[in-house]
Amino acid sequence: MNLLERAANRRQAALVELDTANQVALGQFFTPVAVAQIMADLVHLPESGTLRVLDPGAGSGMLSAAVVDRVRRERPNVRVTVTAVELDERLWPALTETLADCESAGGVRTSLVKNDFVQWALHTDERFDLVIQNPPYHKIRARSALDADLRSAGIAVPNIYAGFMALGTLLVNTGGQQVSITPRSWMNGTYFGQFRRTLLASFGIDAIHTFHSRSEVFGDLGVLQETIIVSATHGSQPETVRLSSSVDHRDAPAARHVPASQVVTGDFVFVPASAQDAEAVEWMACARYTLAELGLTVSTGRVVDFRAREYLMQEPSDGAAPMVYPANITQQRVFHPRSSVRKPQWFHAAETVHSKLLIPAGTYVLVKRFSAKEENRRLVAAVWSDDSRQPAFDNKLNYIHCSGHGLEQQVAAGLAVWLNSKPVDDYFRVFSGHTQVNAGDLRQMRFPSLDQLRRLGESTHDPEEAIRRVMGMTRMEAA
Repeated sequence: MNLLERAANRRQAALVELDTANQVALGQFFTPVAVAQIMADLVHLPESGTLRVLDPGAGSGMLSAAVVDRVRRERPNVRVTVTAVELDERLWPALTETLADCESAGGVRTSLVKNDFVQWALHTDERFDLVIQNPPYHKIRARSALDADLRSAGIAVPNIYAGFMALGTLLVNTGGQQVSITPRSWMNGTYFGQFRRTLLASFGIDAIHTFHSRSEVFGDLGVLQETIIVSATHGSQPETVRLSSSVDHRDAPAARHVPASQVVTGDFVFVPASAQDAEAVEWMACARYTLAELGLTVSTGRVVDFRAREYLMQEPSDGAAPMVYPANITQQRVFHPRSSVRKPQWFHAAETVHSKLLIPAGTYVLVKRFSAKEENRRLVAAVWSDDSRQPAFDNKLNYIHCSGHGLEQQVAAGLAVWLNSKPVDDYFRVFSGHTQVNAGDLRQMRFPSLDQLRRLGESTHDPEEAIRRVMGMTRMEAA
């Protein structure tokens, strides 16, 4: 067996020995050998000298082995030093064996740091040419010791994986590189805004690898997150970005180079894995306004049904308000009441509760936060309009409003046409790596002007044709 095969066997043996509950608590997801090879292939190898490598949360050492294996094959005259940091003492024997195996390849020195990576990174003076990592995934509790430690270094992130990435950027030399496999969620949205801005201010993204299959990458660990590999180099943003993708981690990647403007746009990182994705990003340039710039707001429905059971009713009564769920939306329309909805569709409570949970009567655009399995769309919107009754909107719905009140009927209709169009849905899939539609995502998207929305709402053409006419596109641009 070669170096990688032996490392892969140790990974499998280590997985068998680990306690699942503790593994989840630590957010451990060990890197499959094929993923490690994809990541190692993105590393910029020097022609000579020494490549100083840091492997945070090294696990069984798969990433270190993959880098050493590639260097020994392609740059046999380059020396390698590997610093592997691992907190879990149950992994130290396997990791020690892998590091010793790396040294036996020749021209390699290794060091095992038996410590928590965050604590070590905050105090070390070492710097590296390459940080390659598969960081742990778990949320950071606000005001926890971990949160305080990271904030002491100017790092404010909601998940530990972004904390590892941020610390990695601090430990890279000028011109150094970081290659990470993480959830895609850091690339957009308000929660990771500060982290994203800080990263893009001093690092340029030079390569991104995506997987078409969510379930296969870490299939032996039951992980379903949409994972993505990103290579970023300290310095200015390169003019082009290498985009590659594969069905899962076993298929040969298909790669192409695209202008950086299609990937790093303002405050977001797009992932146009295909030419069609790139076209979706370019198409969206026709829209220029955020909801805030239009004087509109999006919020999440106020009623969490299991917390409001005492107010929910199967039949209407005097003073009862319509209770609207995602299941009330079908074929881009709201049907209430709807016989197929099994939940209580009426809300009745004292006036004090009404004021907290109900919305003023009027016209709103509802957007499902989660799409049903049988739906092939990520964005599903519909207009709710009732000038006489205050509605109750379920927490699994977002609703677009104007300062807490209803919208103009034509504006609402235009918003629904826009959100339900295929080009916007295609764009959203490139823009957002989430499986759900968050209010924050809608706040950051771009929309037509109010006048254009009114014209969309009044148009009698089919949605795609209406958008083409209102936005002044040629048929080729709209395609």
